[in-house]
Amino acid sequence: MSEFPVVPTDEGVTRQVLADHPDMMVVAFRFQKNAEGKLHNHPHVQSTYVKSGRFRFSMDGVETEYGPGGSFVIPSNAVHGCVCLEPGMLLDCFTPRRDDFL
Repeated sequence: MSEFPVVPTDEGVTRQVLADHPDMMVVAFRFQKNAEGKLHNHPHVQSTYVKSGRFRFSMDGVETEYGPGGSFVIPSNAVHGCVCLEPGMLLDCFTPRRDDFL
């Protein structure tokens, strides 16, 4: 069990840090149907794994849908976001760690 709290982010979305180290961080995001991860960017490289649910992702203007088992990498500073089509969970890894999540 993670020692980090579950934190509400956007409407219908929560975030929980699962593991962290200065070089890497693992974070679970839980989404309700139609919840959005608003478009944003950051200097961290991010990998995303769809543990459950279905999501439409946008990365630098290109939209792609992923379901359970789908995964991809978001390069540093790429503008990205998602819409949850079926309730689910994303597992994201960031390098380096997202200090703003601590």
